[in-house]
Amino acid sequence: MALVRKRAIPIFIFFYFVHFYFLSYADILYLNNGRSMEGIIKNEDENEIELEVSAGRVRIEKKEISRIERASQEDTLLMRQRWEKEKIETDKRIAEQRLQEERRPKGVAFSHDGQSVIISAKLNNKVEANLILDTGATLVMLRRAIAEKLGFDLDRALPDIQLTLADGRKVNGKYVILESIKVQNVEARNVEAGIILDEAGALGSGDGLLGMSFLKKFNFKVDHKEKRLILEKL
Repeated sequence: MALVRKRAIPIFIFFYFVHFYFLSYADILYLNNGRSMEGIIKNEDENEIELEVSAGRVRIEKKEISRIERASQEDTLLMRQRWEKEKIETDKRIAEQRLQEERRPKGVAFSHDGQSVIISAKLNNKVEANLILDTGATLVMLRRAIAEKLGFDLDRALPDIQLTLADGRKVNGKYVILESIKVQNVEARNVEAGIILDEAGALGSGDGLLGMSFLKKFNFKVDHKEKRLILEKL
């Protein structure tokens, strides 16, 4: 009867396999203080271990480790899936908290000149303006000087519009979209606005009108007693 000799596995291949196995898969490090850390060993030398965890990487000196439990490839995959799930859940929770904060009613202080409610606003995050609250104005309306500070070239082919003022007069203007209007800690983005070209008595003492193209993005009410505009984002 012929004997079949089994071929020996080269030692260097076996060593590579073991080395790859132990350095690539998930591990649990049991520390001398009784705690443990779960992650994936990325680098290891005679003095310390670099462990990948969900929040990044940490280095632990080997003298602080009592033992290492090395897990399987399947466990590593499950760990990464868990990290990804936790990240998705965390991001979702943060987004929900931000949305709740944005939607919480906020009070915006205003001044009063005896006739009008005046609100300080920041346009496109760069130009300050005092806008008169006007719920009868379809658009936010701005003076030419404010538009020029914002960088709008009124001589270019911006859409022409005709604006109707509170007293019924019609004036020529330009149609623009503001990237943002921020009143204190409340912001609305992509707000339609009209630039008034003929300004003779059009806007009183303000830099413009805070009209419905801004206000329609909120539930709002004016508290004259406390001098606050209450805005609740829709």
